[in-house]
Amino acid sequence: MNAALLRPDVQAYLSEHAHTDLHTFILKGSPFEDVSIQELAQQLDGRRRMRHKLPLWHKTDGILFPPKLNLEQTSSEVTASYKASLMKGVTLFDGTGGFGIDSYYFAQQLPQITYTEKNESLFAFAKANFEQLQVDNLTMVQGDSLNYLKAHHSNYDVMYFDPGRRDSTKTKVFRLEDCEPDIVMHRRFLLGKTKQLWVKTAPFLDITAAANALKQVSQLHIIAVDNEVKELLWCVEDVSPTYDYTITVVNLKKTPSDKQTFRHSDLRKATARYAAPGKFLYEPNAALLKAGAFEWIGDHFSLYKLEKHSHLYTSDQLIVFPGRCFNILEVFPYSKALKKRYAGKQYNVTTRNFPLKVADIRKKLNIKDGGSAYLFFTTLVDQSLVVIECTKA
Repeated sequence: MNAALLRPDVQAYLSEHAHTDLHTFILKGSPFEDVSIQELAQQLDGRRRMRHKLPLWHKTDGILFPPKLNLEQTSSEVTASYKASLMKGVTLFDGTGGFGIDSYYFAQQLPQITYTEKNESLFAFAKANFEQLQVDNLTMVQGDSLNYLKAHHSNYDVMYFDPGRRDSTKTKVFRLEDCEPDIVMHRRFLLGKTKQLWVKTAPFLDITAAANALKQVSQLHIIAVDNEVKELLWCVEDVSPTYDYTITVVNLKKTPSDKQTFRHSDLRKATARYAAPGKFLYEPNAALLKAGAFEWIGDHFSLYKLEKHSHLYTSDQLIVFPGRCFNILEVFPYSKALKKRYAGKQYNVTTRNFPLKVADIRKKLNIKDGGSAYLFFTTLVDQSLVVIECTKA
């Protein structure tokens, strides 16, 4: 990291060009002998990319941004804040400190934070930013976190790891065992150092495979933001291996967040009931679907499922539901005759367990995008293909 980026004249120049086209900005070259145009462009690009993901970092003077690849894996402020609310105790060890977003919010929740980061450059960015953000209850260690733990006898109330999901060639990896550090291999050692080991993983990770690998899972949090699953957060504790862990699904949003908690065994016990569409249609939020709570949803909320693989639910009485709720206006068999009804009109189109994609349906029936009405193309329990015409409840 180039410390000259923090000079007032450099910061003023970046602010002056906050809205300049990046290509045009690069062509102008750098007006500073000790700061390259590539370094300036990285800061400008980072500020823009993080405007919504990291609003505090975006608006704070003197914040520096690492390369784009480092920003991709970093937590958003809203997910970091949620995770921090789960951490209990006095001391917390962040073994993959990275850009420092999680550690910053951990420091708002617990008195003593130890941040470690192996990447020297990324460590320098985080250190400079912690100073700008005036974080004073955080100890910073540059180096390999596992080596540090082996060399020191300290124990911690909580440990947190966000293993890197790219290998030495920068290629994405998909198994927990292939991430760096390998939490699966070092699980026993880490549990000897802490009461709770929290592990953040990518949203696409297979839940069953991860639970089998981590073995001593006590909690799983599936974290979505505005109905997009962003992270899986695992809590591993020194208990006998169990697969009846607690699952919390949360959809963080500006309006009150949706949140449900149940046990993994509840998913196995739940039984779905099936029926044709009634007066109301329900589409679960993405976090619930990621949990595989397909039967539990109907069981818990006393709803009927349209078909085993459709993951749409119905009732004749409107309920409060963690997802989208619709008034059902009409149900039509899927056929060529639908073109006459929908051609040239505006609808929001969704497919669930249907042989055609949304783009193919729009083209085939000449449906325009948008409007206040909704069309759900799906399969019913009798295997008939239908379109359900709705408005939001």
